[in-house]
Amino acid sequence: MKELFLQAINNKLKIRVTFDATKEGRISRTCIPFDFGPSHKKGSVDHSNKYHMLDLSSPEGSHPLALSVDNVIRIEVLSETFDPVKYLTWAHHWIYKRDWGIKS
Repeated sequence: MKELFLQAINNKLKIRVTFDATKEGRISRTCIPFDFGPSHKKGSVDHSNKYHMLDLSSPEGSHPLALSVDNVIRIEVLSETFDPVKYLTWAHHWIYKRDWGIKS
């Protein structure tokens, strides 16, 4: 699954991720894949690798989503592309290197 996620980052393709949520059970969302690796949040004690993405299809609206490797059931790479400039409005320090032009 990690290889599919990284392929989607490299090719700027949206993904459909299916995962186990604690309260809601199994969920599928359309997402923009952002990064793979430990969280950068200040004070984070969990340093395990995570899939970092932007959830585009949540009923609550778009929001960042970080899922542990163990919670992800399936990743499907979609044919729909995305423009990183449209979605990245903050300073970023990628763990996984990519060629996204000015957003790399």
